[in-house]
Amino acid sequence: MSYSAVAHEAPPTTASPSEVKRVVFASSIGTIIEWYDFLIYGTAAALVFNKLFFPAADPLVGTLAALGSAAVGFFARPFGGAVFGYLGDRLGRKSMLLLTLVIMGLGTFAIGLLPTYDQIGIWAPILLITLRIVQGIGLGGEWGGAALMVLEHAPKNRRGFCGSLVQVGFPIGLILSAGVFALVSKLPEEDFLSWGWRVPFLSSVVLVALGTFIRAKVAESPVFLEMKAKKQISHNPFKEAVFQNPKNFLVAVGLKICEVSWVYMLTVFMVVYATKNLGLPRSLMLDAIMIAAAIEIVTIPLFGYLSDKVGRRPFYFAGTLFTIAFAFPLFWLMELRDPLVVIAAIAVALSFGHGLMFGPQATYFPELFGAKVRYTGASFGFQVSAAIGGGLTPVLSTLLVSKFGGTVGVSIMLIVLALITMTAAFYARETRDSSVREF
Repeated sequence: MSYSAVAHEAPPTTASPSEVKRVVFASSIGTIIEWYDFLIYGTAAALVFNKLFFPAADPLVGTLAALGSAAVGFFARPFGGAVFGYLGDRLGRKSMLLLTLVIMGLGTFAIGLLPTYDQIGIWAPILLITLRIVQGIGLGGEWGGAALMVLEHAPKNRRGFCGSLVQVGFPIGLILSAGVFALVSKLPEEDFLSWGWRVPFLSSVVLVALGTFIRAKVAESPVFLEMKAKKQISHNPFKEAVFQNPKNFLVAVGLKICEVSWVYMLTVFMVVYATKNLGLPRSLMLDAIMIAAAIEIVTIPLFGYLSDKVGRRPFYFAGTLFTIAFAFPLFWLMELRDPLVVIAAIAVALSFGHGLMFGPQATYFPELFGAKVRYTGASFGFQVSAAIGGGLTPVLSTLLVSKFGGTVGVSIMLIVLALITMTAAFYARETRDSSVREF
């Protein structure tokens, strides 16, 4: 077949405005569901699993075991990012979006059905950790696909804003997860530990069915269809993205490490620390997280919109500078134990220590890689960093507080991670004006 014939069969290289809206909506809805599923585990690990699945004479051991089980999901995410990224670059973006959503949803629903340690002994934590791994694999492939679908459909001058709408799935998922737990935690303690904690997990099956229905109706990425028509599909996208282009991969890992460590310190470790060490009510911490997340629903798209005007890199410099400046004051404010101060501190910390960098991220990370390896490079880089920062930060923070009797070690750790991201931003290239059709 001649090149002209192939070009004639190639799909349109731009999406219509209505198709862009459908893709953004479908990607965002699916991402909300994925984050809800993943985040309810972190809340349950902080509040429930240490009692029901990891009982121990020493409460610290039980807490560390529960947080460690949450970390397992993070370490499964790079595997999901690599596998589904490879398949997404080889077979297409859309099919991976559907598959990862189903995998994640089934894993979450099954957690809600698990018997506890008192009922089946050691098999309870084994099954719980296995299902957490399933969750991690699903999320590991989902984010990259959702980000790419939006990036490769969006008009050039609105890529940052459209991509940030995918990122809004995180705060909305956080609100849903914290909100459901806030409701069931109002139950008597016996009912909450008996069946109430299961409600957030079991109810996710309805959201997954809705998300699958919506995502099934969107079109495949025009950039992928163009590559397929021109026979420019990579034979080994993992090798090309990681080993033949190591700088962009390492930059992506470094750019993520500060933001992801900061957000899971706030949403997982801080719940444990504030309730156990400061004696703050569980309901206050959940309310503070929900309010902070609600504010991020506005600030994340704002930062995404501004990244189309001034570029992606400035937000990483601003976010890391804020983290360095606020790493100590955050804990000083928490120690005041004033509800309004606690809520304000969490809200400011989430938007400026997380949202500043997270907002442009769904656009920036894929833009760092060529279209042939974009799914693999963005997903794997994102998830490797998430495993290191998100998986270990709550556990390391808990250990540091236990060892030193205060949060000085935690603050120093956060500053070091911010310096790593600042260094990555220094070596990163600006991508605002780049083409998404660079193969």
